[in-house]
Amino acid sequence: MIDLIFDVLPQIHGGGNHGGLGAVKGLEAFLTFIESLTTKSPAEIFAAFMPGISAMDNIHPLLVHFPISLFTIFFFADSVGGLVSKPAWRQFATPILYIATLSAILAVAAGLQAAYSAPHYDATHTIMLRHQAFGITVAALGVLLSLRRLFASDSFIYTKTYGHFALSALLMICLTFGADLGGLMVYQYGVAVAPLMQTDMANEQAREHEHSPGSAPHVHSYDINMLPQQPQSAPHTHSHDGGQPHSH
Repeated sequence: MIDLIFDVLPQIHGGGNHGGLGAVKGLEAFLTFIESLTTKSPAEIFAAFMPGISAMDNIHPLLVHFPISLFTIFFFADSVGGLVSKPAWRQFATPILYIATLSAILAVAAGLQAAYSAPHYDATHTIMLRHQAFGITVAALGVLLSLRRLFASDSFIYTKTYGHFALSALLMICLTFGADLGGLMVYQYGVAVAPLMQTDMANEQAREHEHSPGSAPHVHSYDINMLPQQPQSAPHTHSHDGGQPHSH
């Protein structure tokens, strides 16, 4: 659907060689697309309108943007408003904090589910555990700040609550490190990027080979820049936060 819109717009505005004819062809293409929806299932219709979301194995990458942006808005509005005595800013920050905390909880829940569905190996598993730890910490701090805010007296927003500001700053630090690790997994190691993960998993399987009993012991690494650097071991079993164990 998105591709169709961007193909039709230049024709409607005379971008083609024949402006009027281009508009007619654009309308014809649009009507053909609408007609084709009658033969599709609900899932296929959704994929036609939202191809990016339908290609996701889970919605964690979609949800993480909300706590990142909302907590950032809350932190600056609340901290600056408190330090320069702007109660209206802190009043504005209160509902933002509540919504950010709810979105963080949803993002963490989706992330824990994503840990099972996204193929990964030893190096990315370690990064993933750290990413999870930061995400859970952010959600927990959000809940703590929200409860403090919910049960605070009316004078709360009129005073310089330095402890509250410090916890907010700690939340932002954890949020930053967690987001950085998430970007590292995707953009360096291609976690959840299907073609890259298929290639990486195939390369990992190709590295596994038998050694003769008399050979000297040696180690393998995935890449000289890969963190953490550790000997490559035989396939093993591990679990995420006490969940069902699975093997790589």
